[in-house]
Amino acid sequence: MNNIAEQLALAYQKLAKNSEQRPNSANAAQLIAVSKTQPASAIEIAYQAGQRQFGENYPQELASKALTLTHLTGLEWHFIGPLQSNKTRLVAEHASWVHSVDRLKIAQRLSEQRPAALADLQILLQINISNEAAKSGIAPAEMLALAAAVNTLPRLQLRGLMAIPAPGDQQQLAADFAAMQQLSTQLQDHYPHATELSMGMSDDWPLALSYGATMIRLGTAIFGARNYDKHE
Repeated sequence: MNNIAEQLALAYQKLAKNSEQRPNSANAAQLIAVSKTQPASAIEIAYQAGQRQFGENYPQELASKALTLTHLTGLEWHFIGPLQSNKTRLVAEHASWVHSVDRLKIAQRLSEQRPAALADLQILLQINISNEAAKSGIAPAEMLALAAAVNTLPRLQLRGLMAIPAPGDQQQLAADFAAMQQLSTQLQDHYPHATELSMGMSDDWPLALSYGATMIRLGTAIFGARNYDKHE
């Protein structure tokens, strides 16, 4: 774990270099350190190195880590995994952002279960941009209808879109990222505040950045290999 700070610094250096070609008007891209399956001690190391935004995929793991690390001020938890309706309360009570809303029922439960004492939960709609049968997310054609419904819910703020394109060659990835960029522009035409575009992971984030990603999600590039033996 001793190289987490080093890997984090390297990731930020690469992010800064790859951001040089972005238009001055573009949102600065945030790095979300994906800490799923990693121990709380690894998050503490990254925190001490300056990282504040962390991504988790499993509701119970998110809640456990959030409770364990309450002594770290300014932590921002991003829930990025598929979310079942019977697990929404854990996310509503501990996350600051949810990247993976793909059903109105999920959004409604998050709205109902968000504690009034907390700031509004920031919401991204997940798009199944590669049309994969086994992957979460809505079809692009469903985006505006779901956005309109989510935008009316209390204690939630619609902030943009998320996607996990199918791994493939650079040409196909570029086409998927370009399609997401177009959808983001379309969404902002209706909801100017919904400017966030979460896409790009350890293997493809520079390409995602070139297509307007405002949040990239890096896990193994920072923490190393994951251990999936223990999660909820």
